[in-house]
Amino acid sequence: MNTISSNFSLKNYNTFNIDVKSDKFISINTEDQLLDFLPKNKDEDNIFFLGGGSNVLFSKDYKGTIVHISIKGKKIIEESNDNIIIEVNSGENWHEFVLFCVNSGYGGVENLSLIPGNVGTSPIQNIGAYGVELKDVFDSCIVVDKLSLKSKQLNLTDCRFDYRDSIFKNEAKGKYIITEVVFKLTKKNHELNTSYGAINTVLLEKGITNPSLKDVSNAVIKIRQEKLPDPNVIGNSGSFFKNPVVSKQEFDMLQARFEDIPFYPISENEIKIPAGWLIEQAGFKGKRFGDAGVHDRQALVLVNHGNATGEEIWLLAKKIQQEISRIFQVTIEPEVNLI
Repeated sequence: MNTISSNFSLKNYNTFNIDVKSDKFISINTEDQLLDFLPKNKDEDNIFFLGGGSNVLFSKDYKGTIVHISIKGKKIIEESNDNIIIEVNSGENWHEFVLFCVNSGYGGVENLSLIPGNVGTSPIQNIGAYGVELKDVFDSCIVVDKLSLKSKQLNLTDCRFDYRDSIFKNEAKGKYIITEVVFKLTKKNHELNTSYGAINTVLLEKGITNPSLKDVSNAVIKIRQEKLPDPNVIGNSGSFFKNPVVSKQEFDMLQARFEDIPFYPISENEIKIPAGWLIEQAGFKGKRFGDAGVHDRQALVLVNHGNATGEEIWLLAKKIQQEISRIFQVTIEPEVNLI
């Protein structure tokens, strides 16, 4: 079993770079270590299992134990001429996994390039970008039940994926630890999605009319780097808010007031609105409140300019929510989990 550290700084374990401490901290590198740790600590209430730290906001010191899941490795489970099924351990960095797939000629995750975080947390959020969501490439995941200590496999239906949502955020919240995620990817006849956002524009600027997986991935990386700040340079968690989904009737009323409002139909009666546009229209883009602020190139991103506390960033998020509700009568919900 790895050493448990006391009064441990979490600054390097969350992408907001919030300098808080946990009473205790341990890094778990194998599933055996996890199964050794759990029964010995089953009576402790305040245990938080941390992955890549890209979707959490620590508002204060953590009075308990942070368990950092850092189980690495991947293996091919099944392969045919057309498809490949890969099992990836939860501690693998998400973007490094995407690059591995792109460089290996495995299609399906290229639009999800440069998303921060680890593989193990990707199903919780049903991460998505540029017209692709995790559920589109998801086969199953292996979880450990924290009470029974038994492993089980959850398939696509079990996980109840929805927009930035899953069973892990609802009925099964806090019940399981995801140790492996299994992906089904294509080896040929890839269905490239280049119509969402500016991907096609970037490809055409480069004179690419028949893009490869790498071309799409590079286009997404270019767009994200131009719009989104690097957490290693300025603390952030990527998109802080979900894009709100409204009914067609609600959208028609909004469009009557704001003619240039961008939108994405997702069903006959549901319209997705970019939260970044709403925040920008409300005047928050580039604004700074002490060291907590809104990014100057992408209003969907809240940033730590250096010494902001998690509480200060959360108060800014609440202020933005209230103003969006006042102006647009639309509710925007955080993607980020407050700890």
